[in-house]
Amino acid sequence: MSLIKTGINFTFILFSVFLPLRSFGKELKLNHKVHDYSQLVAGKDYILEIIDEGMKAYMTATGKDIKPEDYIILQSNSQNYRYKVESIDYYTDPSDMWMALLKKVRFD
Repeated sequence: MSLIKTGINFTFILFSVFLPLRSFGKELKLNHKVHDYSQLVAGKDYILEIIDEGMKAYMTATGKDIKPEDYIILQSNSQNYRYKVESIDYYTDPSDMWMALLKKVRFD
């Protein structure tokens, strides 16, 4: 009897705690947008300053609704690169201009 009771308790814990946490994590991942700047021209449409031996960069550009943890796709020499937004500050004027600290991440 105690074995069946233990199994029921384990099943209850699995379904009531771990599965909601798992779906919560998926919801968080879905909220991070990907912003494709790969068709824009560096130096004209945006400014990119590479730092930390190419693993990070400061980017100044225009665009709306870019938030920390979002991803930005850039292109250099016909190769696409993906960066994660670590922090971002919007200018007052124009209101869609921003400067962000980016971290280079693997392209999945």
